[in-house]
Amino acid sequence: MRRPPLIAGVLALGLAGCGSAGPKQPAGATSTASAAKPSTVAARPAAPPQLRATVAGHLPAPVQLPAVTALGSGVVALGGLDAADASSANVISVHGGTGHVIGHLPSALHDAAAATVGGHAYFIGGGNAGAGVRSILRVSPGGSVNDTGTQLPAGASDVSAVTIGRTIYVVGGYTGTVPLRSILAFTPGRPVRVVGEMPRPLRYAAVAAAGGNVLIAGGTSGVTARREVLRFSPRTGHVTRVARLPAPLTHAAGAALGGRFYVLGGRGDGLTAQHAAIYALDGGQMVRAGRLPQALSDLGAAASGGRIIVVGGRDAGGGVKDTVLALEPAR
Repeated sequence: MRRPPLIAGVLALGLAGCGSAGPKQPAGATSTASAAKPSTVAARPAAPPQLRATVAGHLPAPVQLPAVTALGSGVVALGGLDAADASSANVISVHGGTGHVIGHLPSALHDAAAATVGGHAYFIGGGNAGAGVRSILRVSPGGSVNDTGTQLPAGASDVSAVTIGRTIYVVGGYTGTVPLRSILAFTPGRPVRVVGEMPRPLRYAAVAAAGGNVLIAGGTSGVTARREVLRFSPRTGHVTRVARLPAPLTHAAGAALGGRFYVLGGRGDGLTAQHAAIYALDGGQMVRAGRLPQALSDLGAAASGGRIIVVGGRDAGGGVKDTVLALEPAR
């Protein structure tokens, strides 16, 4: 959905057991009882690695709200809004930090989602000065774009998406008149189906897949940024709250790295309330796990090659960025 100029728009490690010796007998005491069995104590999982952000390169032009997903040995950024808040049709391949336009969408769109299955990126929904669109497009690593012929149940922008196995899960969105609480499943070659429902409608959520689940953080419900971190289980179809963000957050990016869910940047309800913090899900809480070089909302992100690539975004002054950031675990 098109917005006013100032508006712009990822798990715990296995537990290791350790043994403890049985209790000692008091001095001089005798006993015919067998020695106590060692008890097993679960060690606390390691804290999420802190991420260090570096500028890896630049895009051909500034962009906010791009749909970003891993593709080939890099990431691809699709559509979005340019520095003048006009929708873009660019398909931009980002390798080694440098972005190149390698193709174009059939029409300029923003507020869409992207996810990868079987070596192709899928561009889902989006909007341009009106109602959301229903189309799902397939994008090859070379930049060619084809309509899959499969559509969303209703046109939707402001959506988020992730892949688990060969299925893409589409979270929330906005039809242009109605905000959505649905979680949809799309497997290439099959119709889209509703597989879950969130507690409330949600737009601009930070989403990633980890541990076989879809993790959903923040987002906008109505006109209010949210703090909940939700987990959707494709196996059961249930949505549960697993944590809360330190503050309400929307227009952030989500990505998973090393089995951890990270939430990057974003903003509060205010149009200039951008954040630089990086949070990670640690058990039942969100903890600080780094910082972006500057506060940004409406950024796109995807994990590739052992790091998270962050594309574009919008700063508190309304400036749209052409920066490509690389987030890597600090050593």
